[in-house]
Amino acid sequence: MSTSVTTAAFHLPIISLFILSLQGHSYHDLEVIRAARSGVLRAAEWARSFNNELHQESPAADNVSTAVSDCVKLYESAEERLGSAGDNYVVDPNDAITWLSAAMSSHRSCVDGLEEKGLPANPHDLSSRNLTLSLKQALAMYARKRNTKSTTPVVRKKAGSSSQYWGLMESWNSASSTADIVVAQDGSGTYNTINQAVDALSRMGSNGEKRVVVYVKRGVYNENVEIHRRMKNIMFVGDGMDKTIVTGNRNIQDGATTIGSATFRVLGDGFWARDMTFENTAGPHKHQAVALAIASDHALFYRCSMKGYQDTLMVHSLRQFYRDCHIYGTIDFIFGDASAVLQNCDIFVTRPMEHQSNLITAQGRYDPNENTGISIINSRVRPTPELDGVKGRVKSYLGRPWKKYSRTLFIKSDLDGIIDPKGWMEWSGNYALSTLYYGEYMNTGAGASTDRRVNWAGFHVLKAAQEASSFCVKNFIQGDSWIPESGVPFGSEI
Repeated sequence: MSTSVTTAAFHLPIISLFILSLQGHSYHDLEVIRAARSGVLRAAEWARSFNNELHQESPAADNVSTAVSDCVKLYESAEERLGSAGDNYVVDPNDAITWLSAAMSSHRSCVDGLEEKGLPANPHDLSSRNLTLSLKQALAMYARKRNTKSTTPVVRKKAGSSSQYWGLMESWNSASSTADIVVAQDGSGTYNTINQAVDALSRMGSNGEKRVVVYVKRGVYNENVEIHRRMKNIMFVGDGMDKTIVTGNRNIQDGATTIGSATFRVLGDGFWARDMTFENTAGPHKHQAVALAIASDHALFYRCSMKGYQDTLMVHSLRQFYRDCHIYGTIDFIFGDASAVLQNCDIFVTRPMEHQSNLITAQGRYDPNENTGISIINSRVRPTPELDGVKGRVKSYLGRPWKKYSRTLFIKSDLDGIIDPKGWMEWSGNYALSTLYYGEYMNTGAGASTDRRVNWAGFHVLKAAQEASSFCVKNFIQGDSWIPESGVPFGSEI
């Protein structure tokens, strides 16, 4: 690795730029917020520059270059979002915190990926800490802004989609509706593979001005797919759960990073999918193997299935909604740092390796001012037939804290008796037990009793709807402002 990207060239500007952006100003609050955003933007630009150079100069070993390639994509997404946010309109604090939380998640994913691949201590370590500090300070500033009454007018971003697409996701019908692109293995469509369709989307310049519909006919598509950050307002629709299947088997044991193992990965905002299955068949012995990884704001999945074992569904970042979906897995199989609501979903816990326990969630909130978490509402937790036969020998839990401020709620859901009476499991010793936020509200079923639940400072049995309402669709992901356009049925409040 070159020594040119050392303290003098990289990590000193990270914190100094952010501090300089805040010093010496007596601006209106709005100007201070814009200055903070500018500092975070420049920090992200420096981080991307460092990772680009690292990518060019690192040894040819695939394990390192794969991790660095992930970093470049993650930082580019963070830079674009934070850089363009203040150009044309004043940002609502909820949006700003969402985007800053996503930047934090992207940054931590980069760090985690480099650690997974054993990258030794290097200048990235200090620069990483500085960027983390910058994001924390910006999050704190926006949190104060959100919690303070202000007369500053807030002009919201205009929706990119025309009224002609209103209700499209619910009403679309293969017999009577028209798709922009059709994928069919039998040659009856525009393309034979999903990746050919994605290449076509790139050539079309799908920047969100209209919603582009990709119809994927029934079949098993063995390919790894990425919807990149500039592909916005894309809708994928299949012929039905377990009829249109995207499958892969990348995994961490064979050299992928966790996020890089995803069979289907989305970075572009406004992504919708309906009537499809996304799976990773690597198996439990391959450990982390993601079926679906989503880093898309206002992402919506309807009547989809996600199948895997460890780390099946990565709700990486931003605001996401899952309705009438099926999620299968063993360990940490709904994880990440998005603001994610799963409503009316079926969560199937399957058989892990010998001597392993099942853990449904592993939420990754890193900072207390992030507005992220996993909220599971009106859903059902069930064993698969594979687990049902051995469930007396396998313990299953609602989740464990992946990061220090992990936040997860089960609300009005039906919990099977496979759930251990303690409900939740430690990550490591006392780590995060006083800083996490785990809540249960009005759940039913043999596994719902809270009488023998963990006695952690961060665990809460919610008593009133008002306590749970912070985590409903309306409040947690501001769903009333973007889900109705799809036509998908949803419950706004608890």
